[in-house]
Amino acid sequence: MNVMRSAIASLLLLSASGALAHEYEQGGLHIDHPWSRPAPPMAANGSAYLVINNQGRADDVLLGASTPLAERVEIHTHLMDGDMMKMRQLESLPVPAGETVSLAPGGHHLMLMGLKQAPQLGDRFPLTLRFEQAGEVEVEISVDANAAKPAHDDGHHHH
Repeated sequence: MNVMRSAIASLLLLSASGALAHEYEQGGLHIDHPWSRPAPPMAANGSAYLVINNQGRADDVLLGASTPLAERVEIHTHLMDGDMMKMRQLESLPVPAGETVSLAPGGHHLMLMGLKQAPQLGDRFPLTLRFEQAGEVEVEISVDANAAKPAHDDGHHHH
């Protein structure tokens, strides 16, 4: 009986740790914890976040992304325009060799435009990142309301 309990506990630990830490590597890029916040049922747009660490010797560039969950995915950033924070679309996002680029609330992020379905807490959905050097990298976005938020992010996205 103890062997069975021990086996079940091990399986639960493995599945829990897999849910918390999901990371991907390809072409010198290390992509850590892709996530999104839950969206209201009728939301038209959403956003996704992740960290890209270029451990390679060559610069790379994030050219775009796609997901079956949305009509299109755009790379966006926030910029201060006077005393107003405004969002701007970027054609691409450089990922210099030896550096880390964070896509996080209040900064660079991926906008999921024309949501076909609103992501709900606990959901996971596929996202394909397109890089100039590393090519396509398939990741899985975890919908998590408790992911770290910067102090200046009020959780509302204004377009």
